[in-house]
Amino acid sequence: MRHTISVLVENKFGVLARISTLFAARGFNIDSLAVGETEDPAISRMTIVVKGDDSILEQVTKQLNKLVDVIKVNEFKGIDYVERGACLVKIALNRVNRGEIMQIVEIFRAKIIDISQNSIIVEVTGSEDKINAFVKKVIPYGIKEMCRTGVIALGRGQAVVRIK
Repeated sequence: MRHTISVLVENKFGVLARISTLFAARGFNIDSLAVGETEDPAISRMTIVVKGDDSILEQVTKQLNKLVDVIKVNEFKGIDYVERGACLVKIALNRVNRGEIMQIVEIFRAKIIDISQNSIIVEVTGSEDKINAFVKKVIPYGIKEMCRTGVIALGRGQAVVRIK
């Protein structure tokens, strides 16, 4: 089962290492991890996506709550939330495929970030499925380089969060 977890932590040295070690020690491979400051520079939000058993994840969540630097843990289960990822893709470009690639970019509501004589860099944001579909569509043109972010997520409206 896929789990998306939001962890608010104190923005301090070593917190990321302690939390990722906690997951590894319990046999969870982190599929996606995004970390960044919140509206308060003293607090960072970690969005972690893992696949695994519910009961083991419950134990990991309890262990997270015991860490001194953890402020709040929220698993997006049973609540309405929004999640997004981003991807930069450098695609081989020539006179023949230029129009086709630009049509694909438009269909996916992606953005052209840079264009040169032999490549184009495209930014695509959205759900993992949307990003995967875009990447699959441009593979035949030749992907020169690609970089993806981890998933980021926030609860909708007045989402209930589990407070430590």
